[in-house]
Amino acid sequence: MVDSAVAGGLSSTEAARRLVVNGHNVLPVARRRSVVAAFAAELVHFFALMLWVATLLAWLAGLATLAVAIAAVVVLNAGFSFAQERRADRAADRLRVLLPSEVRVRRDRTVIGVDASEVVVDDVLILEAGDRVPADGRVLATQTVMIDTSMLTGESGSVPAVVGDGVFAGTFVVEGAAEVAVTETGAHTRLAKIAELTGESAAPVTPLTKELARVVRTIATISVAVGGGFFVLSWLIGESLSDGLVFAIGVTVALVPEALLPTVTLALAWGAEQMAAKQVLVRHLEAVETLGSTTFVCTDKTGTLTRNEMAIVAAWTPSGVVTVDGVGYQPTGKLHVEGDGDESTVAASQRLARAGVLASSGFVGQRQDSEDWVAHGEPMDAAIDTFGRRLGIDTDRLRRDHAATRFGFDAGRRTTSTIADGSVAVKGAPEAVVALCADDHGALAAFDEFARRGLRVLAIATRPWPGTEAEPSRDDVESDLELLGLVALEDPPRDGIVDALADCRRAGVRVAMLTGDHPVTATAIAERIGLLGPERLVVTGEELPADPASLGALLDRDGVVVARVTPEDKLRIARALRARGHVVAMTGDGVNDAPALHEADIGVAMGRSGTDVAREAADLVLLDDHFASIVAGIEQGRATYVNIRRFLTYHLTDNVAELTPFAIWALSGGQFPLALGVLQILAIDLGTDTLTAVALGAEPPARNVLDNPPISGRLLDRNVARRAFGLLGPTIAVLTMVAFLASLCLSGWRPGDVFPTGDDLYVASGAAFLTVVLAQTANAFACRSSTRTVTEVGWTTNRLLIPAISFAVAFAVVTLLVPPIADQLGQATPNWAGIVIALTAWPTVLAVDTLDKRRHRKHRDRLATSHTNIGH
Repeated sequence: MVDSAVAGGLSSTEAARRLVVNGHNVLPVARRRSVVAAFAAELVHFFALMLWVATLLAWLAGLATLAVAIAAVVVLNAGFSFAQERRADRAADRLRVLLPSEVRVRRDRTVIGVDASEVVVDDVLILEAGDRVPADGRVLATQTVMIDTSMLTGESGSVPAVVGDGVFAGTFVVEGAAEVAVTETGAHTRLAKIAELTGESAAPVTPLTKELARVVRTIATISVAVGGGFFVLSWLIGESLSDGLVFAIGVTVALVPEALLPTVTLALAWGAEQMAAKQVLVRHLEAVETLGSTTFVCTDKTGTLTRNEMAIVAAWTPSGVVTVDGVGYQPTGKLHVEGDGDESTVAASQRLARAGVLASSGFVGQRQDSEDWVAHGEPMDAAIDTFGRRLGIDTDRLRRDHAATRFGFDAGRRTTSTIADGSVAVKGAPEAVVALCADDHGALAAFDEFARRGLRVLAIATRPWPGTEAEPSRDDVESDLELLGLVALEDPPRDGIVDALADCRRAGVRVAMLTGDHPVTATAIAERIGLLGPERLVVTGEELPADPASLGALLDRDGVVVARVTPEDKLRIARALRARGHVVAMTGDGVNDAPALHEADIGVAMGRSGTDVAREAADLVLLDDHFASIVAGIEQGRATYVNIRRFLTYHLTDNVAELTPFAIWALSGGQFPLALGVLQILAIDLGTDTLTAVALGAEPPARNVLDNPPISGRLLDRNVARRAFGLLGPTIAVLTMVAFLASLCLSGWRPGDVFPTGDDLYVASGAAFLTVVLAQTANAFACRSSTRTVTEVGWTTNRLLIPAISFAVAFAVVTLLVPPIADQLGQATPNWAGIVIALTAWPTVLAVDTLDKRRHRKHRDRLATSHTNIGH
C-alpha cells in the first residue's frame, strides 16, 4: 500500500537497504539444461540412435567413408535442432528488453537518474512521454497521462491513468507526465508472471515428431528382428559366425532408410522456403508440417482480421449524415451526403471535424520517401484528422494556428477538451458529452444505430470561451455545450479475409476470434467477415468456465467469438482445445500472447505489429500480419506432409528390392548367390536415392489439397504399405532378380551348379544394381501421386526431379565403370542381358503403377455411384 509519505521519495540509505534485502528489479532467469546436456539429448533420441546403428553397421561392413557420412548427418541434424530449440527457449529472456536501462526517481527529495535494476518498492518514479515503465506502481500525481498497455492487455490504443490507478512494468507513457510510487519489482511484477507462464509451458510434441517416432520404432524393430533372424538362420545352415554377421548386417542395412532423417529435414526446409514466399516466416522447421495438421485456429482481431487502421465511415450532424469512402489514412475520399441539403450538411460536418481535430493530439502524416500516410499518436485521433482532410480542411494549419490549453482524457468524465481561439472543443463518449449539452437533436438514437453496426462512436461539442485571468476549471469548460454531432469509426476488415475464412471451412479447420475488444465490436466484425458461426456464440473472458473440460466443450465449434480475453484465458483456451484432440494454431502480437503462443501446437506471431517476445515464443511469424497467410501456410504444410508420405513410399519400396536377395538366399538354404551386397545397398540408399527423395519432398501442392479434412492419418498408413510392400516393391524386386539370374545364365551358370564367383558374379550383381537404380527412378515418378498417373501429373512440373534422377543414373554408371569403385562395391559392368532387363524396368514400373491407379479409380467411382443411388 502506498503511504502519503512515499510521495517525497525514499532516502538513498533506505533504497540501498531495500535493494540488498529484496534484490534487483530484474526478471527471474528460468533454469534450463546446460548447453552440453541439451546438445547431447539431440544425439541420443530414438531417431538418432537408429542412424547411429546404421553408422556402426556401415563401419562393420568396411565402408568407413559412408559411416562417417551417416554420422555427420546425425551431428548436423542434432546441431540444427539444438539451435532451433535454444532460440525458442529465449522467448522469456526477450521480455528483458522491455525494461528501460535508466529511469528517474525522487530520492532524498531530489530527482536523480538510476539504473532500472536498482528501483525498489516505494521509490517514486518521474515518468514523461516516451518513458518505459520499469516496475509495477500506483499513480500519485498526473498531468493527463496516457499509457500504452497493448503489450500486456492486447487492446489497441492508449488508456488514461489517473491518481490511484495502477501501472505495470513494460508499458510506456505516450502522452503527459506522472509520478508513480513503485509497488512491485522484479519477479513480483505482472510482466514477470507472464514470463513465468511462458517459461513453464512446455512446447507440445508436434504430430510429425510423433509419427516419425512411430515409423522409426516400427522400422527399427523389424530391421533388428529380421537381421537377428537371418543371423540365426545362417548359423543353422552351417555358415560361420562371421559370415552370419555379414548377412545380418546386410539385412538390417537393407531395411534401415539411412537418408530418411535428412530427407525429412530438407523437405521441411523446402516447405519453409515456400512459406516465406507466402509471407510466412518459419522459426521451427517442424512447424511447417504442424500448420498443415491444424484443426483449430484461434486468431486475434486487430491487425490480423482487420487492418488496424481506424477510419471514420460516417458522421451524424443535426443537419444530416455524411458517409465517407477512403483507403487507410489517405487524405482523399468520396463523400455521400444525406440530409436537409448538401451544403448545410457538409458545412456542419466541417465544423464537427474542426472541433474534433482541435480536441485531438494525434494526427496523420506522409511517410518520408513514400506515398503512404501513417498515424502519429492515437488511432482514433488520426482517423479524425483524416476525416478533416477528406472534408477539405488544412488540419496541419489548423493545429499550428491555434495554440491550445488541453484537458486530457478523464476516465470518470470520459471526455477530452481543448480551449483554442476563443472556443472550447470537447470529444468523448456520446452519453457523456450529450449529457453536457442543452439539446441532443436525436443524437442518442443515431448513436444506438451506429452501435448496432459495431462501430465505435465519439460525440463532439463546442461552446464559446471568453477567457479569464484565473486558471480555467474543467467543470466550467465542459458545461453548457452545443452538440456538433457524432463520428462513427471502424477498423476495416482486411482484403481477402472473407475468402480466407471460407478456405478454412473448406479445409475442415475451425476458427475462433479471441480479442481484448468489447463483445459488440467483436461481434460486428465477425458478422461482417463471415466468421460468426451458425450458433452465434459470443462470450467474454469472465464468462468462460473454469473447468478445462467444460471450457473445451463450449469452444469446440466453428465461428466462436471470445471478447475481453486475458493472457491467462488464452493459455487456458489453448490447453482445453488441445485436450480435446485439436491441433491448435494461436495468433498473437503482444507480450500477453507469449504464453499461449508457446503452449499452442503452432504459435503464429505478427511480423509488423508484433513484439519481439511474441515472435520469439512463436513457431511462425506472419510478415504481413494477414490471416490469409495462415491459410496459405496450412496449404503448404499439408503439401509437405503429403510429400513426406511420397518419399517414405519411395524409401520403403527400395527396401523391398534390397531385402529380396537375402530372403532368396535364406529360402535356398544358402545355395543361391546374393544378388546385392551390403556396400551396394548403402551406395543405393545414400548415393542414388537421397537426392531423388529430396526432390519428391519439393513436390508442389495439389490443386485440391484444401478440399480434404485436416491431416490426421499416419505416415505409414494402409495405402503407403500396399503400394510399397504389395505393388511397387515386389515389381522392382522381381525385375532385379530376373536381371541377376539372366546375367548368370548368359555366363553359363544354372541353379544347382557350383556357387558362381569372380567376374561372372560381379557382372550379374552389376546388372541387379543397375536395375534397382533405374527402377527407382521410374518409381520416383510413380510416387508423385497416389491417385494420378504420371501423364496426368506431368513430367516436368517438379523442376527438381529430373536433375535428381539424372544424378542417380550418373552415379550408378560411375560406380559400374570406374574399376576401383566397382571392385570395392563387388560389381562390374553388366552384360547385354542385364542391360536390356534393366532398361525395361522403367516402362514396367510405370505400367504397373498406371494400371493400379486406374483400377482403384474405377473402384472409387463405383462406390461413389452406389452411394449416390442409395441417397436417391
